Amino acid sequence: MARNILILGASYGSLLGTKLLMAGHNVTLVCRRKTADLINAEGTEVRIKLRDEPAHRSIFSRDLPGKLDATPPEKVDISRYDMVALAMQEPQYTNHTIRVLMIKIAEAKLPCLSIMNMPPLPYLKRIQKLEAMDLEEAYTNAQVWERFTPGLVTLCSPDPQAFRPPEEKANVLHVGLPTNFKAATFDDEKHNAVLRELEKDIDAVTLDGQDVPVKLKVFDSLFVPLAKWSMLLTGNYRCITPTEPQAIRDAVHSDLNRSKSIYNHVDAIAQRLGADPKDQVPFEKYAKAAESLLKPSSAARAVASGAPFIERVDLLVKLISHELGMPNDEIDRTVEVVDAKLSEKIVEG
Repeated sequence: MARNILILGASYGSLLGTKLLMAGHNVTLVCRRKTADLINAEGTEVRIKLRDEPAHRSIFSRDLPGKLDATPPEKVDISRYDMVALAMQEPQYTNHTIRVLMIKIAEAKLPCLSIMNMPPLPYLKRIQKLEAMDLEEAYTNAQVWERFTPGLVTLCSPDPQAFRPPEEKANVLHVGLPTNFKAATFDDEKHNAVLRELEKDIDAVTLDGQDVPVKLKVFDSLFVPLAKWSMLLTGNYRCITPTEPQAIRDAVHSDLNRSKSIYNHVDAIAQRLGADPKDQVPFEKYAKAAESLLKPSSAARAVASGAPFIERVDLLVKLISHELGMPNDEIDRTVEVVDAKLSEKIVEG
């Protein structure tokens, strides 16, 4: 049965969208009108490397069994969809037309699968030790999330690394690290059945008889997606320096012992919240993957290009660590550097 999935965000969202289209499901990408017109005219192209192949393959949406369309937020007909995927950067949800769409999604009680690095506030409310914490400071505008029912929002760890090549059109995405999306379940088994159906269908996809990487993996634990926090605090946010941004590889490998210390501390925070050590990714595996991450993180690139706001998982983890009585000097220092760089942008603006 073909499902209709609404994805907010046409850049990183096109990766999940392509996997759904390959599995025969229908996808609508929500984006700016100009990008929507481009996608509706030409489709999308996602470049991904299959196992043991030397070069990336281009997967074009027009060649896939599922149907793709794109639309600006004000044109979305909510009644068409079985599920929503949230794939925009968290600050983008403060845009007026996106906020109006979010209200419609919340009121329609549609299940929402977030593939943001920044976990939606309703998701955090599902974790007992976070439910009463005041974490709104970490969000660009926490009011965006007020109407959402926590049990209808889940988090999918966006482990795959992908970016839009700057020399290409806005409908092209290059996948640098084809790892898996790891999703926690919803409260309602009816919605989990849809999630597991998507998982199964994506898993069955082949290309010229070969397996296609980047799967959707569903876990019963709420804490599996939190494994990404250790990676973000060790690599992505430390790409932001007082001067020029550095590659994720350099952030991690310039001082491996310091990186391991940060990584393990964030893991310990997740475990204090309730995570099982088996939910988490060993530092050695992450450090190995980071060797191939030769560009600065999206957060670092955004700051370097003048963005006044970015997703603040670094600040979120700092706030949680202090609430739990587990502060860490390295995490606090990272937050100070990011705060300082963003303050520069606000002053320049």
